[in-house]
Parts: sequence; structure tokens; C-alpha cells
Amino acid sequence: MSIEKRLEPVEVDEGDESGDPPHKAGCTIFLGYTSNLISSGVRESIRYLAEHKMVDVIVTTAGGIEEDLIKCLAHTYLGDFSLPGKELRLRGINRIGNLLVPNDNYCKFEDWLMPILDQMLLEQNTESVRWTPSKMIHRLGKEINNPESVYYWAYKNNIPVFSPALTDGSLGDMIYFHSFKKPGLVLDIVEDIRRLNGLAVFAKRTGMIILGGGLVKHHIANANLMRNGADHAVYVNTGQEFDGSDSGARPDEAVSWGKIRTDAKPVKVYADASLVFPLMVAETFALHADRLTAGEKTD
Repeated sequence: MSIEKRLEPVEVDEGDESGDPPHKAGCTIFLGYTSNLISSGVRESIRYLAEHKMVDVIVTTAGGIEEDLIKCLAHTYLGDFSLPGKELRLRGINRIGNLLVPNDNYCKFEDWLMPILDQMLLEQNTESVRWTPSKMIHRLGKEINNPESVYYWAYKNNIPVFSPALTDGSLGDMIYFHSFKKPGLVLDIVEDIRRLNGLAVFAKRTGMIILGGGLVKHHIANANLMRNGADHAVYVNTGQEFDGSDSGARPDEAVSWGKIRTDAKPVKVYADASLVFPLMVAETFALHADRLTAGEKTD
């Protein structure tokens, strides 16, 4: 339903206070996903949506950013869930589920990232650029310049990507190391929360597609609270309500908070997102690909 509504054109005279260009879509689609879905899940399906500008806003974790970029720089290998951690540690290999990432991948990432951080600091000091996590991700998508990257296409199509806990990962490690070499780089999360909430508040309708839970689920839902709830919502995760986490909370709990509208018909799919999300994309976005891309060309 949110895709059908997105295809309805809306005339908007001016942008909102976020500074983003006005949305002409009938429904602004927020896509959220946890880092494992880039590391070992559905990176290609997410990239397809970004490449064809089928979603309007992305929210993910630090790992959801850096793992995409690292995969452009070096290979990740298939291993096994049962490989012993001590043996892997001695061999300089990190395990993500059943995938193996050599330490050298992160060395290559550091070599690539440090000059970018140098330049960001220079622009902050000489051009008064006020960096935010979303602006940094936009810059990284430009610098990676690789069509295999989700964030390359987010940069190309001007899709804002938010990661409020951007320091919670290798990116944070690199920012930490950089702060000793060249201190002073600042990332402003206040500007980003105004921007994200503004994209929800000034949308005609909103739809939430959230893969996994935790921070990304709450960040998108809370932005939609500012507009008295999203019009459409689809959750895909394996969390259970009895564990007390936001990940496991059913959509009806979000209705009680005003994060989903009382007249909405939200859906939660209890499943592994890496199995069902490609099927969902094939049966929804891909079916409307010609209309969605044609709409962008006429803007």
C-alpha cells in the first residue's frame, strides 16, 4: 500500500526545515535495517532499492555503513558458526555469524578513511562545515565511488542515510584514532535529529519498512511519533514480545505511543529477513520498477 501511495504525485511549493528538497511522492518510505543485513544478509536487495530510488530515507547502525564500504575494499569469506574464536583470533580473523573478515580488511578501511577524515576536519576549520552523521555518510558514499555500494547510490540519488550511533563500530574506532592525530572533528547529532524528524513531520504520508530491531526500529518509529504516527508499517524480525525489548514489540505497542496511526493496518512478519526480504522486494518494489523510475525521471 505504501508503494501505491508513493506513486501518487504531490505538489509541494517549498522544502521543509530539514533543508532537504521537497518530496513529491505521495508516501515517504523509511527503510531501516540492522548491520547484519549488510554483513551477511540482503545487501544486494537494499542496494537495488537505493540504486532505483525506491525508498526516501534510510536508517541503519554503524556496522550497516562500514561493512558495505569494507566489502568494496576487500573480500569477506564464508566460514562456519562453529569455528572456535580462539583459533580465529590467533589467525587474525574476525567472525560475523558464519562469515570471516580478516583483520587486514580493517587496515585497508583505515587507510582509505583517514585521508577523508583529514579533509573533513580541514573543511570544518576552513569552510565552517558542520558535519553530522548523515553528511559524513553522504561524503563516504561519494568517496567510495563504487556501484556495488548501497551508500554510493544513496549519494547519487540524494537519499539521506541516518546512523545516530555511528561511533558504535569500526568507524568509531577510526574516529577515535584520528582524534589523537588531528583532534577537533565534530559530528552534530542534534542537526540530524531535526532533519530526520522533519522528513517525517512534513511528509504527506509515511511508510516504515524495518528489518530487525533495536536502534533503527525505534529511531524511525520515534520520528513518526512527531507526526502522530506512520500510515503504513512492516516489521520483519524474529524478536518476541515477552523478551521486553523494542525489537520484539508488536506494531500495536507502537500504536499506543502514537508511532503508528490508529487507523493503520501494520504487519509484523516473524521471519529471517535475509530469507523473506528479497521475496518482498521482488513482489512489491520490483513489480512497480518502471513506474517508480519513470516518476523520478519526470521530476
